[in-house]
Amino acid sequence: MFHFNILVQGKVQGVYFRASTKLVAKKIGLKGYVENRADGTVYIEVEGNKEQLDQFLDWCNRGPKNAIVEKLSSADGPIINYREFTIRR
Repeated sequence: MFHFNILVQGKVQGVYFRASTKLVAKKIGLKGYVENRADGTVYIEVEGNKEQLDQFLDWCNRGPKNAIVEKLSSADGPIINYREFTIRR
């Protein structure tokens, strides 16, 4: 099990990024959360196995249809054992 902290920059708010992220994460079988930040970025904490997270990061680099992802950064974090994937804020 791995935990990633992901920050997505670009045109990522007002394009259903959070809702789409939740759908994709649940489809892949990941747990964690997604939230909009005041600076216009989207922040994600997600947990799963390496294959699931690789697939998720690939999607995050594109995002939903109207998003324009300019930069994505991810870092390992401590396992929290989230029970589901939720949208915050």
